[in-house]
Amino acid sequence: MKKKIIVPVLSLVAAASLALTACGQNDSQAPGASGSATQATSESQSAEPLTVSDTWVKVADTGMSAAFGTIRNTGDNDVTIISASAPVATMVELHETVMGADGTMKMQAKQGGFVIPAKGELKLEPGANHIMLMGLTKPVQAGDQVTFELKTSDGGTVTFTAQGKDFSGANENYAPGGDGASASPAPTK
Repeated sequence: MKKKIIVPVLSLVAAASLALTACGQNDSQAPGASGSATQATSESQSAEPLTVSDTWVKVADTGMSAAFGTIRNTGDNDVTIISASAPVATMVELHETVMGADGTMKMQAKQGGFVIPAKGELKLEPGANHIMLMGLTKPVQAGDQVTFELKTSDGGTVTFTAQGKDFSGANENYAPGGDGASASPAPTK
């Protein structure tokens, strides 16, 4: 009697499905922007169940800018993003926006990073959580494609690309050190 081998085939199909999910693409339109859709790709360097979509980065000639989008966790466990990097800036931080003691909104580094809940998502938006680019090494212009790499607490990485978009809102103050005590004006464009 000849036995059929089903388990290895199913394992191969499952592995291929996971690989395709990690390298998926998604088109989106930035809030308040006009023109063609932003194309974002997330690609996992480990078994991270994260995808990044609806990405865009605020145009800026010098100084600071910020990146936005949606990070989804398709896994069964929470994932913590602890840092980010991009070749267009000397420093990249994970930021949150909070109410300062003086009643104004202030940006500050997010202590502990961004936690993406199991089967959940985190929206990066102007005036809320975002990826802050400081010390731009070159201008970010409308249509530019900027590559980002996110690092997770378990050593994984996720890479995505965001398109430069014009946006003039969410002009919070930046509070270095996260205490909200000293602030300087946020960049405008």
